[in-house]
Amino acid sequence: MLQLKQLSDEKRVVRLTALATLLELERTGAMKAPETGHFVNNHIHTTYSFSPYYPTGAIWYARAAGLQTAGIMDHDSVSGIDEFYVAGDLCKMPVTSGFEVRVDLSSSPFGGRRVNNPDQDGVAYVACHGIPKNRVAQAEAFLGPIRTARNIRNQAMLGRLNGLLAPADICIDFEKDVIPLSRFKEGGSVTERHLLFAVSLALVGRFGKRGDVVGFLSDKLGIKCSEKIKTQLSDSDNPFYEYDLLGLLKAYMVKDFYVPAKAELPDARKFVEFVRSIGAISAYAYLGDVGSSVTGDKQTAKYEDDYLDDLFDYLKYTGFDAVTYMPSRNTSEQLARVMALCDKHNFFQISGEDINSPRQSFICPALSKPEYAHLYDATWALIGHERAAAQNSADSFTSPQTAEKYPKISERVAAYAALSRNE
Repeated sequence: MLQLKQLSDEKRVVRLTALATLLELERTGAMKAPETGHFVNNHIHTTYSFSPYYPTGAIWYARAAGLQTAGIMDHDSVSGIDEFYVAGDLCKMPVTSGFEVRVDLSSSPFGGRRVNNPDQDGVAYVACHGIPKNRVAQAEAFLGPIRTARNIRNQAMLGRLNGLLAPADICIDFEKDVIPLSRFKEGGSVTERHLLFAVSLALVGRFGKRGDVVGFLSDKLGIKCSEKIKTQLSDSDNPFYEYDLLGLLKAYMVKDFYVPAKAELPDARKFVEFVRSIGAISAYAYLGDVGSSVTGDKQTAKYEDDYLDDLFDYLKYTGFDAVTYMPSRNTSEQLARVMALCDKHNFFQISGEDINSPRQSFICPALSKPEYAHLYDATWALIGHERAAAQNSADSFTSPQTAEKYPKISERVAAYAALSRNE
């Protein structure tokens, strides 16, 4: 259908017009509307970081998958938020907004440890959730210099990557091959995934969607494919071919071309202070030791589980408000421990499934388990917080006034969830 293709058009007006047309087709009965689901997801990436989905498409496909709410969460960027809200309003779908960055822990007790970043010790992925609509411009001012610094490092990494690719007679140009894959000129970020997606496209251009690439990767780049990946890369009808290839490249090549980040990393305390200044919610993103990678781009590895108690003490001391985690990524034992530590430290708990590949589902079936029921209330509390904080910063979820009124996070969640559900 033309309108579905137009959800991926480069022009925002075309994307939103296509969405409005699809919704009208549903209204008139010409197209079946999806059943309203009960799932939530507060961590959906869009093309403003790395994703197959523009903000409008993310809303459409999230709704089609059965989400009742959706949350945008791009790396180093808030430029997709406005479109995400407009699309959410068209679909009558409540949404939340935020951004994800990495912070410097070098001055903390974890400066020399692998925390939740697979690529660099002493660096942590963190999230800013629940940005009030009237504070998005301030978030952009905070993130703009981060993107600029990151692009300097991106180009240095591309130089190293091209060195690795030389035996394969592949050379990627940053301006011609990488930037067009991003929304950088519109305030989006460029990540390691963009660099490797350019390589993926170059390989498809050379070999087509054929299994020949498997032997090439092994002989020229020393990358050994699992049987699962071999099957995927031998299927000429695989609609996710380029993304499957990207996942393989990311799992095995990043360590060899990665340039440690420094200039683009705010100190953890500076991040917390900024998030608080705009009335939003600072969250540590729990990863946990990885067995079988859900997204296919992480190898088996140990992260923060061995020292999690100490890490949570540090997060509390530093002023973090919340912990965000993905129930599909971890074992029930891992998450039971995380939830207990959140209760101990009075941390807000937020859920989200990291969507940046078309193979990933927007819904997390694990949320249906009774032990995660509180994560639904948390999402509605985020929505209530955003609406209240946009009207009055003193009414934000994390303001001193709110903390005094509702000292227990569970009470605060209930109050703010009621705000959004009663509207």
